[in-house]
Amino acid sequence: MQLTSLLPAFLLSTLAFASTSQVALQDDSKLDVPGSNPLKFCEDPSNYLLDIDNVDLDPNPPKAGQALAIAANGTLREAVQEGAKVHLQVKYGLIKLINQEADLCDYVDKVELSCPLKEGDQKLVKSVDLPQQIPPGKYTVLADVYNPDKSKITCLTAMVEFKREGNGLW
Repeated sequence: MQLTSLLPAFLLSTLAFASTSQVALQDDSKLDVPGSNPLKFCEDPSNYLLDIDNVDLDPNPPKAGQALAIAANGTLREAVQEGAKVHLQVKYGLIKLINQEADLCDYVDKVELSCPLKEGDQKLVKSVDLPQQIPPGKYTVLADVYNPDKSKITCLTAMVEFKREGNGLW
């Protein structure tokens, strides 16, 4: 199984702004994606073409060696154009594991959708078996989805920590 098949799932987002003597943290709670998930919007989603109503992950947080159930609902304000792209980045700590751009239509069939994606309500229900061999640690994911004209469909980030499960010997 490829990590890229988990597109609608995980990433990182919190930003800090520094001045000469103070650090102000951005209130990013308004960037939280509705539902039971670790997802955040990359920025204010009001200009995105996809209005996400909710994304639920079970279990949340995901666990290595278990099935991850994903249920999501949203509305496309306009059709997704042929040639739409997704930029996917996955990091393990500071190490980039994946940094690639791909045609969105190459991925939507993995979640039982098909191109072209038409304007209107969208629903995604998918179960993905996560491998037991996922190394423990913090993973950050970025999924930036856009049309050929660069209009933003959505951008999501998440941070997921996989912990060592076992008999306590480690």
